[in-house]
Formats: sequence, structure tokens, C-alpha cells
Amino acid sequence: MIMGAASLSAVAQNTQSGYFVEDYTYRFQMNPAYGNSKGFVSMPGIGNLNVSVAGNLHLTDILYNVNGQTTTFLNPNISVSEAMSGFSEKNRLGFGLKLGVLSFGFKGFHGYNTVSINVKTSLETHLPKSIFSLLKEGLSNREYSIENTRAHARAYAEIALGHSHDINSEWRVGATAKVLVGAGDISADLAQAKLNLGTDNWIVQSNGTINASVKGLTYDHKLNSDTGHEYVSGVDIDSPGVNGMGFAVDLGAIYKPSFLPDLTFSAAIIDLGFMKWKNNMLASTNGVQIFETNKYTFSVDDDAPNSFDNEKDRIKDDLSALYELNDMGDQGGRTTGIGTTFNIGAEYTFPYYRKLTFGLLNTTRIQGEYSWTDFRLSANVAPVKAFDASANIALGTYGFSFGWLANVHCPGFNLFLGMDHTVGKLSKQFVPLSSNAQFNLGLNFLF
Repeated sequence: MIMGAASLSAVAQNTQSGYFVEDYTYRFQMNPAYGNSKGFVSMPGIGNLNVSVAGNLHLTDILYNVNGQTTTFLNPNISVSEAMSGFSEKNRLGFGLKLGVLSFGFKGFHGYNTVSINVKTSLETHLPKSIFSLLKEGLSNREYSIENTRAHARAYAEIALGHSHDINSEWRVGATAKVLVGAGDISADLAQAKLNLGTDNWIVQSNGTINASVKGLTYDHKLNSDTGHEYVSGVDIDSPGVNGMGFAVDLGAIYKPSFLPDLTFSAAIIDLGFMKWKNNMLASTNGVQIFETNKYTFSVDDDAPNSFDNEKDRIKDDLSALYELNDMGDQGGRTTGIGTTFNIGAEYTFPYYRKLTFGLLNTTRIQGEYSWTDFRLSANVAPVKAFDASANIALGTYGFSFGWLANVHCPGFNLFLGMDHTVGKLSKQFVPLSSNAQFNLGLNFLF
């Protein structure tokens, strides 16, 4: 059950490529101190659509070409050393979606104000290298330790109210308050799975849990006819809906020192908050389960308590306890974080062509096992009034990437398109060979 949840698949939900693009409409979502030169109203549903996939587990790590045929890393013609070289100690893969339902911004109250309604969903997984080693090598080593195999899924909506204004000629500050409405949060954790193949004794240990906070969710059950134990076999969701409430804030500042007129510094904290879920449906192995082969002795006497048939049944029953999860029921409400992002930037205006700037941005997301960071160097240009763009390179947790954003802002109209991680080579089935890809599209009306 745990491994099934882990196969689902922390990713960025804002476009860092637009951070230094002055007329990019949604800069305020990366730093609430930013304000726009004009008011705007988004096209419902596509004002700011952001889809991303991120990870260090790529299709090229799983699939190989052998004698003109596509095969997996398990193929015996692929050596163990070659196959294992493609995996990291911590293999991660995630999917994120941010849908701007409706947003608008306007000047007033001595600054710039924004109102946004967004829907956010994410699926993330963390797989240790030892899983792939066990699959490739089989039981060739004496000891295997598969720990911290995790998967997480979350969906919620946010209603955000933001304001920014100048403090003086050098400083500008901003803040956004967010009310969060949760649909669900599911975490699966295989905290421990150890296999020790000793000379005289084999020891297997397991410890796994699933925490599910979804309205109307219950676990399906199946009866183990041999042991009489009822275990979790799946989930059922009846009448899903709002299942949690929360609150978060964004805080930001921009500093333009008067003694360095070509430099601008900025910093922001995004999504500093929490979600309170109404329930927590827990499924668990009920602590560490241990299986040891030296517990079993076999007698040639068919009538003995430890006859071959009886001991064989005992082994089968005890092995099932390693992976059969118990339905522990509703544990009551629980509180979780939503992941906090830090943006720190510096921008330099080219003195000989002031429509060109260079920016350096560090983005770091703090979310436990799904934390990540990247450094992005960009060139940003606004050659004409109605168009500006950015081209950038980044290096971080998920490796090297190339990003860009093109932004058209004619009178009454704004359209932008960009990628933080440009899609590279594709397979014959048009699947990206790299697991890093991000796409941002928006259509807005200006006033």
C-alpha cells in the first residue's frame, strides 16, 4: 500500500523567469513589494496558469537503448554499475499545478493593491537509491536498508489580499494575507524497511504509515483468510469537499540605495503559514514489524506442532504482517505547514542601455524532504513600450536549466508565456527525457 502511494509522483508554482521583468503582471506573487504600473483583471481560469514537473529522477535513468530496442535498467545487458550511476541517494519527482481562478490589481490607498483566488495542487515523491539497487541486484547483498520512502499529495485554494507602497525614495514594502481553503492532504511514509541476510538468520523489519485528511475518505478492507486479520486494501472517497482552513502571509521588501543608483536589492518570504485539517484517517503497520527466520523449526513429523506445513503457514502469516496496514481510524484534526519559499534578488541596470538589466535570484523552498533551491542568472530587456522579456540560466537542486519569459502588454491587453525549465529532448512517444519542465501562460486585461 505504501509503495503504491509512492508511485504517484516540491515543485515551483511561480515563474522565477519573470521576477525581474518589470511589466510581468504577477511579480507580486513572488515578492509582494512589487506593484504594477497599471491595473489589471485576469481572464478567468487562464490569467495565470502554471504547470511544473521537477525532480532528479529522469526517464533516461529508467530506460536504456540496447541493440536498438528500448528496455529498462533491469535488463541483464545493463551492468549494475552503469544502472546505479543514474540514481541519486535521494531520488525525487514532483508535479505542481497553480491555476489563477480570478485576479485583479489596482492603484489606491497610497500604493498598489491585489486580490487573487488561486487553486494549488501538488504530488511529490521521495525514493531512496536502495530501492533501485534491490530491484537491479536482487538478493545479492547481505543487508538492504530502505528508509524514508515518502509520497505526498495536497490540494487547496487561497484567497489573497495584497498591498505594497513606497516608504521613501529607497524602500518599498508589501504584504499579502491569504485565507486557505483545503480540499485534502495525504502523506505516505515507509519509515523503515530493512533486510538483513545473515548466515544463520534472516531479519526483515518494516514500519509504514498513511495519514489522509480528505472529507469523506474511508479505507477499504480485505480479510486475510489465513490469519483472520482485516487489512487496508484501498481507499474510498464519498462526497469530497472542504476539509480544512488555514492562513498564510507573504512579506517582501525592495531597496534601491541612492548611492548605488544602478542596483536594486529585494527579498521576500512567501507562503509563511499553516493548514488545519479536520480529520486524519490513519493506516499503519502499528509500529515496527519484525520477521526472523530463526523463529521457525521444521519437524518431519506431520502431526507435530512445527511440522513443515504448519511452519510454512506461520511464515506466510508473519510475512503478511510486514506489509498489511491496519485501519487505525480517525485520529482527529491535524495541522501541517504548506511550504515556505524565500526569494532573494539583486538587479543591475546596464548604464549604457538602460532598457537592459541583469538579475541574480536565489529561490529556496523549505518543505522537509521536498525542499529545494536554485540560483538563477537572467538578462532582462524592454526594447519597446509594449514588450519585455527575460532569458536566464539556473543551477540548483534539480540541476541545470534554461528559462525564458516573453511578455506583451499593449493598451488594454496583456499576454505572457514562459518556462523556468525549458523542455529538452523528447522520447519517440513525446515524453520529456528530463523530469524538469515548467510552463506559464497568462491572459489579462489592463486599465
